[in-house]
Amino acid sequence: MNRWFNVFARFDWLLMFAAVSLTSLGLLIIYGINISRGEGFFQFYKQLLAAALGLALVAGLAWLDYRQIRSVALPLYLVCLGLLLLALVVGTSSHGGGRWFTVGALSFQPVEPAKVALALFLAAYLGRHAHKRLGWTAFLGSALATGAYVIPTMLQPDLGSATVLMAMWGAAVLFCGLPRHAWWIGALSVVVLLSVLWTVGLKPYQRDRITSFINPSIDPYGASYNVAQARIAVGSGWLFGKGVGEGSQARLRFLPEASTDFMFAVVGEELGFVGVALVLGLFGLLLSRLLRVGQQAGNAYAGILTICLSAIVAYHLLVSAGMNLGVLPVTGIPLPFLSAAATSVLSMFCIVGLGESVCVHSGNNG
Repeated sequence: MNRWFNVFARFDWLLMFAAVSLTSLGLLIIYGINISRGEGFFQFYKQLLAAALGLALVAGLAWLDYRQIRSVALPLYLVCLGLLLLALVVGTSSHGGGRWFTVGALSFQPVEPAKVALALFLAAYLGRHAHKRLGWTAFLGSALATGAYVIPTMLQPDLGSATVLMAMWGAAVLFCGLPRHAWWIGALSVVVLLSVLWTVGLKPYQRDRITSFINPSIDPYGASYNVAQARIAVGSGWLFGKGVGEGSQARLRFLPEASTDFMFAVVGEELGFVGVALVLGLFGLLLSRLLRVGQQAGNAYAGILTICLSAIVAYHLLVSAGMNLGVLPVTGIPLPFLSAAATSVLSMFCIVGLGESVCVHSGNNG
């Protein structure tokens, strides 16, 4: 009992407040979508269960010392790599992107825990070299480890999650310090990679999303349709929005993936500018507290870990909001904590739990 008291006494409650508030807001909006469409409440209850399991996960991870978790970083990495490869064989595809393990009405997307597993591995691997500028061995080793996740994720195909993995690696190596001339070599590699990706790596519907983003008038009733409806939804919310469940774009199914890919647009329509500002403010609080606990921990492993975890959340937010506003191509990335995606919610609470573990076991609660 005393152990649990000490754990909760050292909690970063602002970090927890931000995560719970975002999740609660997402549950409210999902409930409104379900009731306005007359779809039943399975999606809502599934999200509620994921949130409850997520809270238990936070408590469990906070109880564990994050430095002990470091010792299992490699086994976790290998297990998640095996799941990504297995998904290519037995996984089911959802809406043309990503692979899931499906049992009845429940589904599990292996790439979500893989993001957290890669963050733990990169922190453990790069933490040994963080006292000085990264050498080429560490730089290329971390790149190969990330590539081993990116390739099967691309083959699923899940371009959005693949870019999350690459963005997380980029944040980690920038934090540690790039080797000499890495900027030039990296830029050239990106150009070559994008050329190969466009030629042989993208599915036709993925190319359509990119071309319609560059020129929306090419296919206004096809690839550009969802983005156009999302922008209408965001713009129609004005200052205070139309109210939960009253958004016409979601209620009348102009946004077919309203509770998942286009959750940000529903927030804009139903809660208006004030609601969007609230959501962005809560994300800002969550990210600032997550980075703060890593900084105060005073060791390279915790610093790199919180950088990687923050990069996952920030990149999800940036891309999800960007594609809803029409400034980025549609990639199917959920809005963290809010979108109806149970596996994503669990992964996000895992990120919070690891942040709380760093806070609790480093003695930082300021």
